[in-house]
Amino acid sequence: MKLDLSKKIVEFLSQNQGQKFTAREIAEWVFRTYPEECAAKRERSKATANTLEDDNALIQQIVAEIGARRQRMQRRDPQLKTTEERPRKFYYTTQTDQAEIEEAESVLPITSSVERSTARYSEHDLYPMLSTFLWAEYSLYSKRIDERRSSNSQGTNGNKWLYPDLVAMEDLTSDWDQKIKDCVQQHGGQRTQLWSFEVKLLINRSNVREAFFQTVSNSSWANYGYLVAAELEGSDTKRELQILCRLHGIGFILLDPKSPAESQVLIPAGENPEVDWDAANRLIQQNRDFKEFIEEVTSFHQTGRIKLSDWDVVED
Repeated sequence: MKLDLSKKIVEFLSQNQGQKFTAREIAEWVFRTYPEECAAKRERSKATANTLEDDNALIQQIVAEIGARRQRMQRRDPQLKTTEERPRKFYYTTQTDQAEIEEAESVLPITSSVERSTARYSEHDLYPMLSTFLWAEYSLYSKRIDERRSSNSQGTNGNKWLYPDLVAMEDLTSDWDQKIKDCVQQHGGQRTQLWSFEVKLLINRSNVREAFFQTVSNSSWANYGYLVAAELEGSDTKRELQILCRLHGIGFILLDPKSPAESQVLIPAGENPEVDWDAANRLIQQNRDFKEFIEEVTSFHQTGRIKLSDWDVVED
């Protein structure tokens, strides 16, 4: 009895619509649910060099075949989708790409550890997680930019796509000798780099370009600009991002809400040698959080000291 793996995968995922499973989780379900077909697969393998003597070897072979069939299955059935984090997850949905985005963005903030273990995240939940990653990976001093603390002097939509969600300062002098620090301070050399981040819950085919150009709009003033998402759906979405990032120098971070310090920089940002201070001036005129950010950067340049309580540094 031959195991029709593609059919079984679609069967399993369609019965659990919206739930996401790794290839190994699917393989383990196939192994439990179809023991006779799996036994026949093992018997056939004994005639080749790829023998499947134990259960784990058989399951691992099914995992490999799931990965190999992924694109063919998706071409036949577009409702079968995958995420791009590692390990990749498979799921089945009848929702449109836009409906998936709306559902992700409709979640209320999670306020307790109990809720966090059972519920989905809101975008606001992601901000401290990103700060955790930035501190663990780059030792960045980050700060939330709340658009609610902005003036409306530009009228309706006058400040649209103006502010990033987070900004950060990188201390380039952290491992310098004090004499070098003093010399650079006297000669006005570069002591910091400024980073900017736009955060989304989900990036898919429906919103990838809008989210990307929002990031270009509100982050290109900085030395480094990044689009950040908790979920990236589809290899075609990832390819689109790679093209756009290469053209505009923006980077992409795939944030891991369960373990923020283990998030991935999928596409590194290109460095802007100089901060666009004219664009930064527009932000400082419109938003108090950004004004405080620039004040703290200025204080560091003047004193060489950093007060952690002024920043959203979150250690994992």
